[in-house]
Amino acid sequence: MSFTESFTEFYNQVETSIADGTFAKLTLAKTIGNTDLMNIYVRPIVEEDILKLELKYKFQQEEKVEIHSIDKAQNVLVNYINNPFMSAILFTTEFDLTYKLNKKRAVSITESRNTFGNASEVLLDYLNQ
Repeated sequence: MSFTESFTEFYNQVETSIADGTFAKLTLAKTIGNTDLMNIYVRPIVEEDILKLELKYKFQQEEKVEIHSIDKAQNVLVNYINNPFMSAILFTTEFDLTYKLNKKRAVSITESRNTFGNASEVLLDYLNQ
């Protein structure tokens, strides 16, 4: 399975957690080597009454923010899998889901106990309108 296919499977869970109101945040982490880009943090945001995702790029010296539709965010994020990030973690109120590449670039998707007890307030406010 390619990175694109496996990340799509993972991202489907992101979309499901957004739709059902359990999404807390998404983080891309564990870079390959010493890179300027250290993390990408993804949170929901409402812009012009439309639910979108804010991608905050954390560099060593600065931060950059982009806002994308939920679908477009997937296309943007998949480009960072394996270059430079080796993992993505979806935090929901029900479970945490980790997408991970090992040194041989084999993909594993594992579920663990939830870290967050509350979903994103922005998401909950939007869904309860």
